[in-house]
Amino acid sequence: MAPYTGTLGARVIALQPGRAEVQLRDRRRVRNHLRSIHAIALANLGELASGLAMSVAMPPRVRGIPVHIAIAYRKKARGTLTAVGTASPGEVLDEATAEAVSEIRDREGDVVAIVTVQWQLQRT
Repeated sequence: MAPYTGTLGARVIALQPGRAEVQLRDRRRVRNHLRSIHAIALANLGELASGLAMSVAMPPRVRGIPVHIAIAYRKKARGTLTAVGTASPGEVLDEATAEAVSEIRDREGDVVAIVTVQWQLQRT
């Protein structure tokens, strides 16, 4: 659905309403000059996981678009990363906002970043 996101090369591991798990292999294409995964690649991974979680959790006849994204970087990201996105949009009568969050962890289970995305939802 989003051609740019496909360039990241992430793989969907699990997908269910309100939850998505996505993995990203560490490779040169997503690295920065510090030999860690680039900050924007982390933001993209977090937005992908949270966006998938939101998309499959939205009620029927509701569409949405991200209107704000924030990321907190906790540690240099190296190795294979796993992002788990969660979302619970609730009932949408006309228009609503909802938040989706993604925690990105390294192989050791340490949180390397947290991505928070605000969505504008609308009944079609």
